[in-house]
Amino acid sequence: MIASARAADASSPAVACPVVLDVRNLTVRFGGIVALDQVAFTVEQGRIVGLIGPNGAGKTTLFNCLSRLYPFSEGDILLNGTSLLRTPRHRMAALGVGRTFQNPALFRTMTTLENVMLGGHARMRSGFLASSLMLPRVRREEEEVARHAAKLVCLLDLEAVAHSRVADLPFGIQKRVELARALASRPELLLLDEPAGGLNHEELEALMGLLTSIRERLKLTILLVEHHMGLVMGVSDKVVVLDFGHKIAEGTPAEVQQNAEVIRAYLGGQRKTLQA
Repeated sequence: MIASARAADASSPAVACPVVLDVRNLTVRFGGIVALDQVAFTVEQGRIVGLIGPNGAGKTTLFNCLSRLYPFSEGDILLNGTSLLRTPRHRMAALGVGRTFQNPALFRTMTTLENVMLGGHARMRSGFLASSLMLPRVRREEEEVARHAAKLVCLLDLEAVAHSRVADLPFGIQKRVELARALASRPELLLLDEPAGGLNHEELEALMGLLTSIRERLKLTILLVEHHMGLVMGVSDKVVVLDFGHKIAEGTPAEVQQNAEVIRAYLGGQRKTLQA
């Protein structure tokens, strides 16, 4: 069931924005199984794009390709016009791509602030030798990382747990810590994998406001995979729908809710529209 939390004005003219992410005919095969088949879409600068689909549709596979965790058989992925085909996964953060995971991948014995600071280290320019000798430029970078991490802790309302071990925090707070760590790398493109998973109603409402706020304040472009349709339809400018590895729809939340293929994929064609 999909609940739309925003009104779509189909008559308003589209504003052209630079393309940050360009997925071109992406195909992924695992043996004889085709996980993604010629999937193509774009994510424009400053937009929030929701990626949805039933279980097994290929959403996580696509995300792992974008993070360079999975190789792809055909197609290409362009970030600001540059192919990522030969980009190693450890370079993605430095290129301006941040990511969260469905289950928070945090250092549980470290504090909230320490985890967030680790995200900032991906942007540090100093090499191993300079860091080991703690040269002045390294100290300056470390100080800047600490300042930026402290700002993010405040932005995401984590001050009360800044010095608490992550292992001692509730799941919903851990999700915010991971989001702060992803933001610490100063990404241009933020990939969010099931950000609403495991959250209660109050936490979900807060997340919706937080996503729109950080998009505006940090000038982010966001691609999110999510099963909670209220969140997707409430914050997304565009929605891309996958089913069995194929893209079956793309458009505004209002357009996707009324798409016959989407209704069939989710509800077996039992209803004429997806609504609350």
